[in-house]
Amino acid sequence: MRMSKSPILVLGALFFCSGLSSMILGQTSRPREESVLLKQKTSLVTLTATVTDRDGRAVTDLRPGEIEVYEDKVRQHVEFYGMADAPVSVGVIFDLSGSMSTQLARAREALTAFIETSHPQDDYFLIGFQKQVRLLAEFGDGASMLRRLAPADAHGSTALYDAIYMGMEKVKQGRHRKHALLVISDGQDNASRYDLDELRRRMRETDAQIYCIGVNQASTSDKAAWREERRGQMILDTIAQLTGGRSFFVHTAEALEEATTRVALELRQQYSLGYVPTNAQPDGRWRKIRLRVNRPALRVRTREGYFASLE
Repeated sequence: MRMSKSPILVLGALFFCSGLSSMILGQTSRPREESVLLKQKTSLVTLTATVTDRDGRAVTDLRPGEIEVYEDKVRQHVEFYGMADAPVSVGVIFDLSGSMSTQLARAREALTAFIETSHPQDDYFLIGFQKQVRLLAEFGDGASMLRRLAPADAHGSTALYDAIYMGMEKVKQGRHRKHALLVISDGQDNASRYDLDELRRRMRETDAQIYCIGVNQASTSDKAAWREERRGQMILDTIAQLTGGRSFFVHTAEALEEATTRVALELRQQYSLGYVPTNAQPDGRWRKIRLRVNRPALRVRTREGYFASLE
């Protein structure tokens, strides 16, 4: 026995077909207010997380549910979770001040090792800094960046904060979703227009992880130089920690190359997480993020939070 279609079903089918054709044509009949509301409801907070063991080695076998996400101490429901060797847009922030003059050759070699270990589809730009900050290489491949670094020499004072600030702006132009900055410096600054507090505020707005490699050279017998070096280390450590990155401090060419290689490997062994905040109010306030791993003796890092404002 054939069943006749009710007017409600027919009308529903017509609405469905109409909506489908609008999607195909790239049009919508929904009012503008509804579109804005949909954008708010479906906006995700995305995180890049690094999990390491006691020896600093990446842990890559965590299952969904073993990483918990908390925003302002409230647990969030993770909407997507994955672990993949994804390409990264990387900005290299290279210290070319006078204090790096004896370290320049080995720093170039370490940067070569970094590129050789990185994902083959990564793209790079290069910022060199002395008293002035200069964009030495636009986004491109690693070989092109190294060629632009080859003729550079080290002299003058140090505008580290200005260089990192420029790097955070530039990396947003990268073609990959993941962003990172690699800072090679001794951590000292004596020429920037921005101060450390201004840099911290800007870092709270970036999604780029910042990795810092401090090139140390002061001897313990020179107390003034040693104190200045320690201060530079604390600054680099603060910068890395706020963004979910990592800092290394090295004294030898071998240690410098090992540090850049470890950064490259870590960028290829990270988790991607996304969640819709339970607090949907776009109030512009800072939201503190904390991750927890349900395995003993593991450490997890991500950015410290975000500002809940609408784009």
